[in-house]
Amino acid sequence: MENEVWRWLWTCSAVVFSLAEVFTAGFFLLPFAIGAAAAAVLAWADVHILWQWLVFFVATAVSFVYLRRFVGRQNEVEQPRVGANRLIDAHGKIIERVDDDAQTGMVRIGGEEWRASATEPIEVDTRVMVTEIDGTRLMVVPIPQEQTTENAES
Repeated sequence: MENEVWRWLWTCSAVVFSLAEVFTAGFFLLPFAIGAAAAAVLAWADVHILWQWLVFFVATAVSFVYLRRFVGRQNEVEQPRVGANRLIDAHGKIIERVDDDAQTGMVRIGGEEWRASATEPIEVDTRVMVTEIDGTRLMVVPIPQEQTTENAES
């Protein structure tokens, strides 16, 4: 193949890998885009195809190693809670008696009302804390009275 074809092949590959990176997570395709761009530069400089491939592989490998540290940092940060998961550890008030045997129970957290479940029945007006989410129900536990008064004082 002529070098003219390789110029466009490397250039198009770099563009395609760059655009595809936008739609993937974790910098997976970016090293390939960098390698293809480096090879495209050599192709436009009319360097032999063997050197283009060598630079493609080396630039891709070096980019993988370099970008790997950014992926690690991205995974270290705790992700924000979204949806119902944002309510874990939130405090609320029982507005309908929670009784798993009768399949009843509602809790108000902020301005929202949610179905609630608990391991033991909980009476109306009891302060509770959400421990987990089970489908569309919040699993709650009563907050001891001394904690409630301490929170009110501070």
